[in-house]
Amino acid sequence: MDDETRQNWELIQTPPGIEWSGRTRYAAATFLYHRGEMSADVLEVYRICSRLDAEDPVDVLRRWQIGAEWVERMSVTG
Repeated sequence: MDDETRQNWELIQTPPGIEWSGRTRYAAATFLYHRGEMSADVLEVYRICSRLDAEDPVDVLRRWQIGAEWVERMSVTG
């Protein structure tokens, strides 16, 4: 894994509640989407949550019952 990819994997795990954390997670999600790591539906949830620093996109994915593969992946890496 190259440094840029590693950095984006760290950024996507930025905890909710930190100022600008939603935008940080969305930027990392966009990078990972373009690498084929996540679906468009999952990216859309990160986009929706990008202005909601306190909202955890993985929790939203669980509630909306989409992106099960991504949710599983994040529980293993997070």
